[in-house]
Amino acid sequence: MIFLVTAAYYVGGRIGLLQRVVVDSSHVTPLWPPTGIAVAALLLLGPRVWPGITLGTYLVITSISPFDLTSVAILVGNTLAPLCAYWLLLRVGFRTELDRLRDGLALVFLGGLLPMLISATMGTAVLVATGSLPLSGIWSVWSAWWAGDAMGVLVLTPLLLCLRRPELPVDPWRAVEATALLVAAAVVTVVTTRSSLPLFFLVFPLIIWAAVRFQLPGAAPVVLIISVLAIAAATDHVGPFAGHTLFEIMVNLQAFNGAAALTGLLLAALVTEQNNIRLKVEQACDELAEVVAHLQSGRPGDPRAWPDQEDEP
Repeated sequence: MIFLVTAAYYVGGRIGLLQRVVVDSSHVTPLWPPTGIAVAALLLLGPRVWPGITLGTYLVITSISPFDLTSVAILVGNTLAPLCAYWLLLRVGFRTELDRLRDGLALVFLGGLLPMLISATMGTAVLVATGSLPLSGIWSVWSAWWAGDAMGVLVLTPLLLCLRRPELPVDPWRAVEATALLVAAAVVTVVTTRSSLPLFFLVFPLIIWAAVRFQLPGAAPVVLIISVLAIAAATDHVGPFAGHTLFEIMVNLQAFNGAAALTGLLLAALVTEQNNIRLKVEQACDELAEVVAHLQSGRPGDPRAWPDQEDEP
């Protein structure tokens, strides 16, 4: 399992590096898939796979630069952050089914936003300490680093948790609906991110559609498609990202991706929780109806319900 996690981490890292940007002479990625892979691996396989995260980080680093003191700090930070996320989620009773709103909130704040401060802070600090990053670039690099790591958790981890128990639509009409949803998400996102008009909001009805109709198995891939296409537009400096500084582009992109991920994840968890409550209420009603029917079958006045009594002398 450790080597499987290593391979997945390395492949995710190489994919993430395809869309890296340079911020103050430092390479950062708007979406860093390995963090999502690492958190999902820990949740599904347990903390024993942490060496796979460390080894995967090492392979990604050595594939783009020599391994030095800076690399050691990045390696430690990228290992500690997912482990911290796993520990925090474990402490609050997180369920990988993501069938409660509290699980969605826990993954957002305790799995993504909070623990990824570790990797971003350690990485940025060592860049400054070694002179690779000027003091004037601390905030821009740190914020881009943190946002990229956090987005990896918000976008990739829910998708990987769903793949553990794939639920393909049995009804052919639902299969058609799911396919139409994915195609519509891709088309609408391309149009909105390549247009100079502010049309970002058009993707949110699709996210709501996916979350309400298919819950997390539908919302997770839709959010991934939207995020990847938005990042591609941002790195190409087209549409609403044209004519802005790199820092402005990163802020706009991460705000959009974060809003999309939060909407899909939290709404899907809320709908799933409400559906489960409805099913439990229906089950309780059925059980109550059976009890009432049983009591009615033995009501007073029904000779079949009279107890056997011996004749009195």
